[in-house]
Amino acid sequence: MNKNVIHINCDLGEGGGADAELMPFLSACNIACGGHYGDLQSIAHTVELAMNHGVKIGAHPAYPDRENFGRKTMDISLDALQHTLIEQILRIKAQTEKRGGQLHHVKPHGALYNDIVKDSAKAAVVVNSIVEVDDHLILFAPPQAVVRDLAKGKLKVWTEGFMDRGYNADFSLVARKRPGAVLQTKEAVFKRALSLAMTNSIFTINNQRLHADFDTVCLHSDTENAVEILQYVYEKLTEHHIRIFK
Repeated sequence: MNKNVIHINCDLGEGGGADAELMPFLSACNIACGGHYGDLQSIAHTVELAMNHGVKIGAHPAYPDRENFGRKTMDISLDALQHTLIEQILRIKAQTEKRGGQLHHVKPHGALYNDIVKDSAKAAVVVNSIVEVDDHLILFAPPQAVVRDLAKGKLKVWTEGFMDRGYNADFSLVARKRPGAVLQTKEAVFKRALSLAMTNSIFTINNQRLHADFDTVCLHSDTENAVEILQYVYEKLTEHHIRIFK
């Protein structure tokens, strides 16, 4: 990222209730498509909010597993996975274009996002699903993920970092049930955001520095006090002469 600019994305349309308050501080949003959460009403509402604030719109497809909010690996055939991913992405695309907007990117959700780091078969399905819908869409993906290699020559990939999640030494996220999985204070989240913006680096839970060329930074909307945290991050970044990319 340019050291004077930060690109912030957030997973929205997930029933959190704070989407409208978060939207002014975002560059992009990832809208739940009906896999782990969401329906046409929530999609339409979130799309309209994003367009009103000049926020880029992305699809946030997941395993079709509402019971576990898409956060557990699902035993599903590759054909069935591709069918649901295409269906989910098209929901966002249709609602966006209906309102005169354009779908910008795709960011897989939860367990699927984690699985395509190492599972080449599922990673290929994700890439192929996006290409079938629109090969101009950008894929948001973590560093050092197999999906990145499979996307070469097919899709543009943006590297994503998390300002509110703990990292292991291999760039994987700390499991949510473990201590240090979620950064709890606004000061800690800002420190991470500043590090990502200024040095393209993060510190692991064991205080090891990791480097990657990050293109976008995520804050989860279901992080406790997400609005207060993001407002604080915005104010502190402004003090450091770093603006939110629009």
